[in-house]
Order: sequence, then C-alpha cells, then structure tokens
Amino acid sequence: MKELVEFISGRLVEYPDRIEVNLQEEGDNVTIELRVAREDLGKVIGKQGRTARSMRTVLAASMIGDGKRARLEIVE
Repeated sequence: MKELVEFISGRLVEYPDRIEVNLQEEGDNVTIELRVAREDLGKVIGKQGRTARSMRTVLAASMIGDGKRARLEIVE
C-alpha cells in the first residue's frame, strides 16, 4: 500500500523527492499519511478533491483481500 501511494503521488507532483508516506496499523484499520511539498498539495488533492478521492478508492480496492480498511490522510 505504501508503495502504491508513493507511485501514484510521485507521478502527480513536481517534487517527487519530497514525498513522505507513513503507515500506521491499528487492528483492522490502516492509516496512511501522505506528505508532499506545499507547492504540490493542490495537485495531490485535485479539483474538488477528485484526485484524493480516486486515490482513496484505489486503496480501498487494494485492501479488499486483506479484510482491512484503509484511510488516506493528506497532511501539510
């Protein structure tokens, strides 16, 4: 999952070397924190949050087989 978020966000941003992805697991819940450069924040969120919503959908689909729930947080 961490690699998936890094791959997708790396293709969207101007500064891929400043991407940080942290993974925290608590039981069946997985929280993924994504940090990007301030200049790239809008690119990752997208118009009306569509890009972020799409990333969350892909993560949810990738977690179906594991029986876990993924939550993506984009932090500044």
